[in-house]
Amino acid sequence: MSLTSALSNALSGLTASARGASVISSNLANAMTEGYATRGLTLSARSWGADGGVSVEGITRRVDQALLGERRGADAELSASEVQNRYLSRISAVAGDPTDAHSLTGLLAEFESTLIAAAALPESEIRLASAAEAAAGVANGLNKLSTSVQSLRAEADRSIDTQVQRLNDALGEVETLNRSIIAARGQGREHAGLLDQRQALIDEISTIVPVKELPRDMGSVALVTPGGAVLLDGEAAEVSFTPRNTVAAHMTVENGLLGGLSINGSAIDVGPDGPISGSTLGATFLVRDQTLTAVQGELDTLALDLIQRFETGVDPTLPPDAPGLFTDSGAVASSVTGIAGRITLNALVDPSKGGEVWRLRDGLSATSPEASGNSEILQAMLDGLSASKVPDATILGAVERDLATLFSDFHSALGLRESNAEQRTSFASARQSELKEMELTLGVDTDAELQHLLMVEQAYAANAKIIQAVDEMLQRLMEIG
Repeated sequence: MSLTSALSNALSGLTASARGASVISSNLANAMTEGYATRGLTLSARSWGADGGVSVEGITRRVDQALLGERRGADAELSASEVQNRYLSRISAVAGDPTDAHSLTGLLAEFESTLIAAAALPESEIRLASAAEAAAGVANGLNKLSTSVQSLRAEADRSIDTQVQRLNDALGEVETLNRSIIAARGQGREHAGLLDQRQALIDEISTIVPVKELPRDMGSVALVTPGGAVLLDGEAAEVSFTPRNTVAAHMTVENGLLGGLSINGSAIDVGPDGPISGSTLGATFLVRDQTLTAVQGELDTLALDLIQRFETGVDPTLPPDAPGLFTDSGAVASSVTGIAGRITLNALVDPSKGGEVWRLRDGLSATSPEASGNSEILQAMLDGLSASKVPDATILGAVERDLATLFSDFHSALGLRESNAEQRTSFASARQSELKEMELTLGVDTDAELQHLLMVEQAYAANAKIIQAVDEMLQRLMEIG
């Protein structure tokens, strides 16, 4: 080997050592950086003719794609369960604890208690007024809960719109990074930082919509949902959603009054078995279209049953088809959907609307007060409350029960949903934490990096020693010459 070859080899070794030290320093500096993939220097032996040395092939990122995919799935599952849990917790907070006087069961118990007091002393205007006020309280409680349910559905609708906008932006950013990575690889430039940025973006996308990352030419990737919907392959797909300003109980995707989701103009299934299930976007659709709709249906069951218990067989003064003590916006019950938001106390006995409380005792259609000691109608009302019957709307089950049990069953169903959501969240959190911990073990190992740095330092010193020796030999040759 000639002296020039030895010098060339040593210089290539110095270059490789310098690049290695740079990579190690980057790894150590980013040991605590979220989403940073450990870098490694790829070297190969260089040889042509009598020369040799080392070539720096590039910098690689150490990523376990299988583990990364599992962790993204766990992130999506956890985020989805948290969405469900958050909305259910809020509606439960509005409904209140069943033992609370302001909950539906508490309001119904107050109504029943005031009716008992009025029946015991029917000539007391104060007791009749208390019964009317308590009856209005039950109707107002149902109104309040129904309004809260629809407000939460409207909030979910706005959240869907926000998520879709962010999803489109993120997909566009990944498309741009794909092109930058292709260009960098084609020009032989370093692009590990671009890969980190793309991984962070795909992590964010995977919480909105679960995705699988598929490799494409020159380091680019495609993104598809587990259900097969293509979100990015060369160009980013356009995800579309039309929000609504207000949401009412009768509005659904099926009747066209609520917006669904489209990818490049094609509508996709937003149900629990659709391609976006198991993500925040899918969970928000589920909350808007199923979870809260079911809660509204249960409230409507309570309201309809309450109305029907006072429509017939209670007040003999009522003409046919006239509303009873509780009305559907002043009329007899019509559509069941949303009736919890429309139920009101009959204006004939509501003092705030010019009604007379003595009509509770003497009949809604009575023309004037009668014998003040008559408690037959009040007792019939109590009998109506305690009668066991199967609700016409059977969303809470086709089982005979009195009204208090029906109201209690509503609270139980709500509590069960919230409990199940909390359990799912707890399980998803444990799984996500475990996978995250496994992923972190593949991150920067500072001890290993420092050991590698010592090896780089030794290699650098050895190559420098060779250069020094070659220089001394060349100096000796020049002196001899």
